[in-house]
Amino acid sequence: MSDDDRIKLEPSWKAALRDEFAQPYMQALSAFLRQEKAAGKIIYPPGPLIFHALDSTPLPQVKVVILGQDPYHGPGQAHGLCFSVQPGVPAPPSLQNVFKELKRDLNLPVPRHGYLQHWADQGVLLLNTSLTVEQGMAGSHAKAGWQRLTDRIIEVVSESRPSVVFMLWGAHAQGKAKLIDATKHLMLKSVHPSPLSAHRGFIGNSHFSRANQFLTQQGMTPIDWRLPEQV
Repeated sequence: MSDDDRIKLEPSWKAALRDEFAQPYMQALSAFLRQEKAAGKIIYPPGPLIFHALDSTPLPQVKVVILGQDPYHGPGQAHGLCFSVQPGVPAPPSLQNVFKELKRDLNLPVPRHGYLQHWADQGVLLLNTSLTVEQGMAGSHAKAGWQRLTDRIIEVVSESRPSVVFMLWGAHAQGKAKLIDATKHLMLKSVHPSPLSAHRGFIGNSHFSRANQFLTQQGMTPIDWRLPEQV
C-alpha cells in the first residue's frame, strides 16, 4: 500500500493533491515526523488533526483563505486551523486582535472562545503554511517540506476556484501572493495581527466587511463571522 492510500483526507483534496503526496519530499516529510516522534518529541497538532483545515473545508466550498504560519506550539492549543484554538483554551494575543478588528469592522461581540470551526464550515480555509511544529519550538518544522505542499494548496485554490478572497496578513503570508491569480481573486493585505504590529494597520483594515462585499458581488453567500457562544 502506498503512503497516498494511507492518508486520511477529504476526497476533493485527496484527488487534487494525489500527485503531490507521491513526491519524494512528502515521503521524506513523513519519515521526518516519524523520527521526531520516535525520539520522544511532542508534535502539534495531534496526527489526526494535521489536515483538519482541508478536511473542514472541501475544495469546491472554498470562498476565503486566511494564511497563518505555524500551528500554536503550546499544549492543547493547535487543532489544524490557523489562528484557532481548541474549546476551553484562551484566545492567544493575535486572535484577540482579530476579534478586536471584527468588533470594529462589523460591530460583532468579542467571542468568549477562540474556536474558529464555524468559519471553516462556511468555506473559510484556515491554512497554516507549516502544518506541524515541535512543542515550544516556533518555526521548528518550517523547513521540513510542508511549505512546498501548502504552496501547492494555494495554487490549487487559485487555479480551480472562482473569486476567492485571500487574506494575507504579514510579510510571510504576503510572500505567497505570487501563487495567486490576481485577475480573478481578491487579495487583501495588511500587517499581521500580532501585538507587535496590529496597531500599525491590522486594526482598521476592514478585511471582513470587504470580503463579504466581494462575495456578495460575486453572487455568493457572505461569511457569518459571528462565532456561536457555545462550542
